[in-house]
Amino acid sequence: MRPGLLLRVIVLVVACVGQAGAQSMSPMRGTVTSFTDEFAVRVFPKNPYRRPVEVAVRVYDEKFRPVEARISPPSMMLAAGASRPVVVVVGFGEENVRRVRVCTESVPFPEGKTRIRAQICGRFLARRVR
Repeated sequence: MRPGLLLRVIVLVVACVGQAGAQSMSPMRGTVTSFTDEFAVRVFPKNPYRRPVEVAVRVYDEKFRPVEARISPPSMMLAAGASRPVVVVVGFGEENVRRVRVCTESVPFPEGKTRIRAQICGRFLARRVR
């Protein structure tokens, strides 16, 4: 077994065994076909923690540069263990193929107890059919 593969397996096992959940979002990948100048993706951010967390959904291109998009809702408070659907609408511009990353980002608590900003991103490929 290759050393790099063994390390990945160990990290995966440790991550699965640990008690603390990781912030999640589903789906993490997708392909969309659109007949219009825009495409839509529905994602489900989830809060695995024991306390409410404020999250924001943002869209980036494949190099993590911000992309203009309509996000509904763009931010929300998720209760412990809760998940909520978010609709993201992105324009194609002049392109017929668009790759974007839809990211769920936790917003640090204002009372200063933690400054950690977790981010998890899904990759989506959209094709415009003319």
